[in-house]
Amino acid sequence: MIRITIKLFATLRKDRFDVAEGEFPDGVTVSDVLLRYSVPEKEVTLIFINGRHGDCDTVLFDGDTLSLFPPVGGG
Repeated sequence: MIRITIKLFATLRKDRFDVAEGEFPDGVTVSDVLLRYSVPEKEVTLIFINGRHGDCDTVLFDGDTLSLFPPVGGG
């Protein structure tokens, strides 16, 4: 088992959490984490693992921090 920290930002926090820690089996991917926390992949447009860009197929490792962001708008 591995332990990772999950951080949700902006609208992804609604009815969920800001920061959580979880234990997962070896070989867990970002998609697996999204599924566990009921975060639809279509709502996530930016994925960072330890501050570096990742994607839904990225495998996570013990101690990783996964940061998830919704679409970002500006003007």
